[in-house]
Amino acid sequence: MEIATEGDCVLSSGHGQALVPVHPGQSARVPLIVRITDTAISHRSGNVPALATPRLLALMEEAAVRAIADSIESGQTTVGITAELTHSVATPVGGRIEAEALVTASHGRRVDFTITVTDLATRSEVARATHCRVVVDYKEFVGRLSEPGGKRR
Repeated sequence: MEIATEGDCVLSSGHGQALVPVHPGQSARVPLIVRITDTAISHRSGNVPALATPRLLALMEEAAVRAIADSIESGQTTVGITAELTHSVATPVGGRIEAEALVTASHGRRVDFTITVTDLATRSEVARATHCRVVVDYKEFVGRLSEPGGKRR
């Protein structure tokens, strides 16, 4: 069952567990000092010694996970299902950045985010993304990974 109340978006946790409110406006920030292991060279996504876009996306997802971590019940997790990302400024090794994820909406088990990454030295925007995560039961999700024949939903 899914319930929505004014000012709150409520997720159905399924299997008799309590409903979990997720509020638009919930947010979290995650900083990063870029290391050589964060570069495009290390991630094999290019040949420049600058922050790799795949590493940037992982940082953005980390911020999204943290933004709703306190709203997710024990036994639940979230999985990313979409991301649309613009990586507009290169960040060198040693650069300090911060990702901020903001919940913009929630529909059933789906939670939508806007995420921005800022260079902490210049305060300029490095990247921006929209991202969607879905709340799932951890054991069910992991259990489906080992099902033969690809019976994953």
